[in-house]
Amino acid sequence: MAVSVSWFHAHFLNVSKSNISWKPVAVLSSRGKKMGVSYDLKQGQSRVFHELPSGLSMEVIVQKGVTEKELEKKKEQTPLVFVHGSYHAAWCWAEHWFPFFSASGYDCYALSLLGQGESDAPADSVAGTLQTHARDVADFIYQNIRSPPVLFGHSFGGLIIQYYISNLGSDKHIGTEPLYPKLRGAVLVCSVPPSGNSGLVWRYLFSKPIAAFKVTRSLAAKAFQSSLSLCKETFFSATMEDHVVKRYQELMKESSRMPLFDLRKLNASLPVPSVPNCPIEILVLGANDDFIVDAEGLKETAKFYGVSPVCVEAVAHDMMLDISWEKGAKVILSWLNGLEK
Repeated sequence: MAVSVSWFHAHFLNVSKSNISWKPVAVLSSRGKKMGVSYDLKQGQSRVFHELPSGLSMEVIVQKGVTEKELEKKKEQTPLVFVHGSYHAAWCWAEHWFPFFSASGYDCYALSLLGQGESDAPADSVAGTLQTHARDVADFIYQNIRSPPVLFGHSFGGLIIQYYISNLGSDKHIGTEPLYPKLRGAVLVCSVPPSGNSGLVWRYLFSKPIAAFKVTRSLAAKAFQSSLSLCKETFFSATMEDHVVKRYQELMKESSRMPLFDLRKLNASLPVPSVPNCPIEILVLGANDDFIVDAEGLKETAKFYGVSPVCVEAVAHDMMLDISWEKGAKVILSWLNGLEK
């Protein structure tokens, strides 16, 4: 049983001031592509690279939001910064949600964590720790985002953001600036709860043994990469067409070149430190048909921040890619509109 727990964990894990380096899209070819399957950017999107203090670069997909209404009001909308989960990269946000939110005037930035997508990989067997990934996100915001953004996190990316939130207001600084820049808010999408995924694992093993086996086989054994039906069941709704699932399956297969974390170090760092007086607004968003994060996990995250969870009906774990992707996007847009008032 312990082996099954470790295997199930693997899904989620394959989930100082420096000079900024914005490089044009053309530079990508000279760097050498890291993904064997390319993600073709949509109109209005660009791919740039942010250089971290370590000298490694993170892929960033950008889509600026400009609407006639915004120009008339001359009002700058809150920037949106997106962090993916295991087996994904920046592209997963660019597919549907970037065109949607940019059309409402929001500037959107999606990061590929180290060792994922087209980002550089560190000289190690894993991409980093909960702390280093959060710091990389913080460094990007510090160097590039002028006003406090709303930070999005999906699945294990949500746990990274939770760690970021726990450090808001800390006494650590870069010169006179806080190590973790201020946020306007955060959106946790089908997020791993603050205690990690151990609770999810044990609940599945005892209450849904068949589902536990499927998830273990799909994610830890990476069977989702070769089985179209298992990929669909794990990430998407049953009604999604096979050719669409196949495209995402190929992108996911190429997106994670190394695990995001070392299991033992991650477990030693959990649970995420509590935030008694959370300084920002948080939306905890779940999917009713989520095959990975169950209802109890969603409730745990919401309770941790003292908010009510919002569960979207008829949507699967990959809410931003699923066939009904607009359902979650509309909930978030409504929440953002309330935040802007």
